[in-house]
Amino acid sequence: MSPPEPAPAPGTAPSSAAPSARPTGAAPLRTERAGAVLVATLARAPVNAIDEALLAAIDAALDAAEADEGIAVLHLRSELKVFAAGADLAFMRQCFAAPEGPEAMVELVRRMQAVFARLESSPVLTLAEIGGAALGGGLELALACDLRIAASEARLGLPEAGLGLLPGAGGTQRLTRLAGAGVARRLILGAETVDGAEALRLGIVQWAAPRAELPAQAQALAARLAALPRHALAENKRCIALAGQPGDAGYAAEIDGTRRLYQHPDTRRRVADFLDKSRG
Repeated sequence: MSPPEPAPAPGTAPSSAAPSARPTGAAPLRTERAGAVLVATLARAPVNAIDEALLAAIDAALDAAEADEGIAVLHLRSELKVFAAGADLAFMRQCFAAPEGPEAMVELVRRMQAVFARLESSPVLTLAEIGGAALGGGLELALACDLRIAASEARLGLPEAGLGLLPGAGGTQRLTRLAGAGVARRLILGAETVDGAEALRLGIVQWAAPRAELPAQAQALAARLAALPRHALAENKRCIALAGQPGDAGYAAEIDGTRRLYQHPDTRRRVADFLDKSRG
């Protein structure tokens, strides 16, 4: 297992408020369209600490992707050495210095929950490219995406227990659903970080690649996924989300989704083309 990337404290990130760390007015996230993929690049130096500005930028990227029917995939990545290394120490320090500070932290976590839930339920497919450390809220952001590809050397974890906290932006729920209670207990209760190769073995990510090869592999993966019809991806995503719920809601959703897809002009064209080719 490769050594951990430097981090100031479990589940936290160094302050990004210093002028030398981030130019005044610099956008925390940039978007660029590549065919049917909207690439959203995290750029809040030094470590993409999650704050309201970054959450608003992710929200805006979702707005853009969902409003454009030509976009099938939102590809979330980072231009920095880390993916996202957790909470902003400057904000935490400010909150803990004021009587009302803890409630302000709770409100930020509540906002993170809302944005990450929107990522999870978006009709567009979401892909997280994890090139470096994804710790605390950074991993919670990645867990809210449909698919994750990580550098084998990247560090992933939810180490909040080491600070007497918990991963409250969906970490306890999504990691448990994704990788099982045993893995969730190991990482959360043990405040353990793992590398990308181990994360693949544990089912936390779906793919892992050497860091030098990751950008090209992630780009190719996003392009392959974006070649699939957005409306079909959305219906499939909706049904998968219902798989963990009790009762027959997921089966009913499959019937409803199948009906809508059979009536969709693009599906009818694709099926007709397939039948014509099979006839020959």
